[in-house]
Amino acid sequence: MDQTVYLQLEDGTCLAGKHFGAPLSQDVIAEVVFTTAMTGYVETLTDPSYYGQMVVQTFPLIGNYGVNPTDFESEGIHMSAYITREWCPQPSNFRSQLDLDAFLKQQNVPGIYDVDTRLLTRRIREKGVMNGRLTTVMPKPEDALMLKGFSIQGAVNSVTCKKAYEIPAGLPYFHVVLWDFGAKSNIARKLHALGCRLTVVPADTTCEEILALSPDGIMLSNGPGNPKDNLPIVKELQKLCKSGIPIFGICLGHQLLALSNGADTEKLKYGHRGANQPVKDVETGRTYITSQNHGYAVKNETLPAHAILRFINLNDNTCEGIQYTSFPGFSVQFHPEACGGPRDSEFLFREFFDLMERRAKVCR
Repeated sequence: MDQTVYLQLEDGTCLAGKHFGAPLSQDVIAEVVFTTAMTGYVETLTDPSYYGQMVVQTFPLIGNYGVNPTDFESEGIHMSAYITREWCPQPSNFRSQLDLDAFLKQQNVPGIYDVDTRLLTRRIREKGVMNGRLTTVMPKPEDALMLKGFSIQGAVNSVTCKKAYEIPAGLPYFHVVLWDFGAKSNIARKLHALGCRLTVVPADTTCEEILALSPDGIMLSNGPGNPKDNLPIVKELQKLCKSGIPIFGICLGHQLLALSNGADTEKLKYGHRGANQPVKDVETGRTYITSQNHGYAVKNETLPAHAILRFINLNDNTCEGIQYTSFPGFSVQFHPEACGGPRDSEFLFREFFDLMERRAKVCR
C-alpha cells in the first residue's frame, strides 16, 4: 500500500493522500498553484516557470499517455512537487518511454495522489495562492503558521542556462539572441522553424554583451518568480530598448520589458495557468484561446504613453500584451509557442520575424 502523505496549506487546510514519485525523505514547502490544462502534462512538468511551486492538476486523470523526452520543455522537472487526483500506472501510447511515477522518481520529485483536487482548487480560488507543505507526519494546526514566511528565492538564476550556446540554422535569415530566464524549448523551436540562428544567453548577460553578438532580434523568454526580483535585468533591458533592435517578450519577458519601460506589476490572486484562457485583441476585437502560466501581471493603468495595451484577458481584463511605439518591440503574457496547444497565436513569431525584416531593409 502506498504511503499516506499530507498536504497542509498556510490557512490550516490539511488533505491526506497517497505518495508516488520520488521518496519524501523530508518535508517539501512550496507555493501551491493549479493548472486547468487537460493535456500537455509532460510540458507542464518540465516548464521552468513552475520553479518553487507544487502544481495541482485539475484534470482528474494524469499520465495516461506516458512520458516521452521529445516533449520536454527543458532538461527536467523544476517544480517542487506534483499533485493529482489519479495517475495512470499503465499508459497506452506508442511514443511512451516511461510512466509518470518512474519519471518523477528519475527527477527526484515527490508526488501525491488520491487528493480531492476539486476541493483544493476551490480553496485556492477562494483564498488565493498559498504556501503548502508535503509531509509524512500528520500536521498540527499550529504548523501552518510557519508556512506564511516562505517565498520563492533565486528563481531565475536557478533555471537559466549556465553559459551561452548556439542553435545553428541551415540557411539562417536572422540571428536572434534568446535571453534565457527559464526558456521553454518550444520558443527556440518556433524561431528555428523560421530559419533563425539562435544564441541562447544566461539571465545575467549584460546589454553590452548582447549587442556585441550583433543580433537582428532579441527574444525575452518566460521564467519563474516575481518579476521585481530581477531589477538588474530590468536595468539592462532599459539600455537595450534604445538600441533599435526588435524585441519580443513572452510571459516573464513581457513583465520585465514592461518594468523597464516604467510600468508596474502585481501578484494575481491565483494566477492564470492552463490552456483555455481567452484573450482579446483590443484593436481588432478578435478572441484567441491561449495557454498561460503566470502568477503576476502588468497593471494596465501604469502603462506609459509609448506602450499600447494590445491584448486583454476576457476573464479579468488584465494586461495580456503590449505594443511599444518608441522602439520596435512587443510582448505577450500568454504562450504563443504552446505545446500541446492551443496554437491560435503562433502568428506572433511571424510578426517578430517581420520586425527584423523591416529593420534589415532600413539598414541596407
